[in-house]
Amino acid sequence: MWPLAGPAVAVGNPMYVAVTDPDVVWERAVDTLHDFKFQIAQENRLNGTIETDYKVGASVLEPWHADSVRPVDRWESTFQSIRRRVRVRIVPAEGAAGHLVQVEAFKEREVGVPGRSDTPGPATFTENQPLARDLDVVVGEATPQGWMSLGRDAALEQAILSRLMEKL
Repeated sequence: MWPLAGPAVAVGNPMYVAVTDPDVVWERAVDTLHDFKFQIAQENRLNGTIETDYKVGASVLEPWHADSVRPVDRWESTFQSIRRRVRVRIVPAEGAAGHLVQVEAFKEREVGVPGRSDTPGPATFTENQPLARDLDVVVGEATPQGWMSLGRDAALEQAILSRLMEKL
């Protein structure tokens, strides 16, 4: 029903890959993250980690984005601001020819700042004070937005691992 849906059978995390060339595993992992529309924030081949930027969760109106794996995730992202980021770790397997690939997908929900829009606040004009003009340009957001961690997104981790297994 959904593109790039998760696997029917759970894949081990970390997953053993019998490919001995680390460059092949690395490039396939990056390619898989791009399939899910994640932008790479940083890569460190010496440490064996790939980290992505945050990506806003796909809603029901965005079936071409695959980061919301299950229908319940799509509905959640439709009615609530959700974002995800992924960390992939690739290390040589000890005692075997191949690599271990671990995927961690972190999910966060936006939390509103109380009093930001539900009270009149200081912008309300009073009759006894003249209008003061401030012509300084405000750079960035006036109040930073907060995000609450929802833990790891196991369904997305499984979908990424199964897609990577298909590519290898």
